[in-house]
Amino acid sequence: MENEHLFFVNNGHMGGHFPLPTRKSVFPRRHYKTLFESEIIAPIPFPRWTFVFACALRKTLQSDEARVGFASGKKRIESQRGKMDSPSMTGDTNKIAVRSSFVDSLRACGISGIRIDKEELKKQLTMPQYLRYAMRDSIRLQDSAAGESRYLRRSEGEDAAAPFSPMVVFINPRSGGRHGPVLKERLQQLMSEEQVFDLSDVKPHEFVRYGLGCLEMLAGIGDSCAKETRERIRVMVAGGDGTVGWVLGCLTELRVQGREPVPPVGIIPLGTGNDLSRSFRWGGSFPYAWRAAIKKSLYRASTGPVRSLDSWRVSLSMPEGTHVKLPHCLKHTEEFTLDQDLDIEGELSEKVASYQGVFYNYFSIGMDAQVAYGFHHLRNEKPYVASGPIANKIIYSGYSCTQGWFFTPCTSDPGLRGLKNILRMHIKKVNSTEWEQVSIPSSVRAIVALNLRSYGSGRNPWGKPKPEYLEKRGFVEADVADGLMEIFGLKQGWHASFVMVELISAKHIAQASAIRLEIWGGEWRNAYMQMDGEPWKQPLSKDFSTFVEIKREPFQSFVISGK
Repeated sequence: MENEHLFFVNNGHMGGHFPLPTRKSVFPRRHYKTLFESEIIAPIPFPRWTFVFACALRKTLQSDEARVGFASGKKRIESQRGKMDSPSMTGDTNKIAVRSSFVDSLRACGISGIRIDKEELKKQLTMPQYLRYAMRDSIRLQDSAAGESRYLRRSEGEDAAAPFSPMVVFINPRSGGRHGPVLKERLQQLMSEEQVFDLSDVKPHEFVRYGLGCLEMLAGIGDSCAKETRERIRVMVAGGDGTVGWVLGCLTELRVQGREPVPPVGIIPLGTGNDLSRSFRWGGSFPYAWRAAIKKSLYRASTGPVRSLDSWRVSLSMPEGTHVKLPHCLKHTEEFTLDQDLDIEGELSEKVASYQGVFYNYFSIGMDAQVAYGFHHLRNEKPYVASGPIANKIIYSGYSCTQGWFFTPCTSDPGLRGLKNILRMHIKKVNSTEWEQVSIPSSVRAIVALNLRSYGSGRNPWGKPKPEYLEKRGFVEADVADGLMEIFGLKQGWHASFVMVELISAKHIAQASAIRLEIWGGEWRNAYMQMDGEPWKQPLSKDFSTFVEIKREPFQSFVISGK
């Protein structure tokens, strides 16, 4: 076993070619790997799952650069044999703990070997003091001009050069368990207190209106530093997908108002699903070695390329007087006009109530939204039960069973039958202005309109269809900025389970640049819907139809790629 160690050398290289052990030889209970750090050689025990990790890294470890790193590490072993009685060299099973975990060490130096100097990073991100104070004053007083006095009183010796990549961070204190306070403190150490915003104190629209407005005002009176800072500024969001969408929506208003450029957004994932974060390669969970990872995330956010992201406006129209508790993402509007080019299956109420909202991930209707609705209410009523991502997923799975997703016969409750019984769907295809009716399979009990390639904590239910299949169906390869939604169906719990573990793909229904749903009642009293994880119960009328229209927003958002 001594010759089968995997070495990590803290010099920017990863250990090179090694004889890959067989599964049988690796698993006599423990397998030791050696970590070099700070001139200390220490063996660290790893459980059985490390065999999978070793297999995944084998090709990387066989690169020329890796072999050089391994060779240098091997020389260090030989030089240390006489200096230090290491348990890994003597075969002794006593262990020397160097750090809290192997993951800490791996993330601290980075897979690519990039070392990030804290002071250099801080210099790259931190705005001049007078600008930070000017923005803070403007936001607190809700007056863009309130920061002018800071500019006029700035000291002559103060560095007025704009940083390479000025950045602000929004933190959702309700996301990520108990990480909010310590994360906020860490971020303030890496830039400045005035550039880190707690969303319970400062809302994104306040930052857009008054914070960025302050920079624009100062640029208008001749402050070149404020002008360059406004042009270069980037935004980091520490929270779940809902928080990221909230910030993106507020920043998009800059394009509507003609106040470009729009700052791009990076992500520190603190939610449960984190599908937006996964789609842009920021990871799917808050990292275990978070202190080192946060520094690396800020570096990536300051230098990473920017990608476009579609967003979609949902317009909901229902008979006036309908008693419904809608999520925060839907706001009342007076200006929704239903497209009159289509025939209506039911009756259209003379007086309607209309609401609109925007999603970035997905819109869904049916059983999956019903399960999300039950989980959402439990979390609100008993937050101590849903205390973390693992607990959340266990409870979510339990709701899938109790709501009839798996075990309740479809004939026992009209509400568990296929969606074909209560809705009719029309779509517009890419580059088309004509509505086309799409048939819904009778077995489908949930319909999802997906904008990303990631759904339900990193799954890809649309799959990766082959080119010949795409051509046959008239589809194109899915992308987050192609102006199309992928519409698929889930039949029941077992089908959904196989889709979620990616053994099969979901039921492909269509690709569309616009969707219209007409929903009516009858035996169904309610329909369940959700947008980006915010579910609601939609009452249905026996006499009048409810309508949902989904159309692409004219302006795209900008997201920084994490890798």
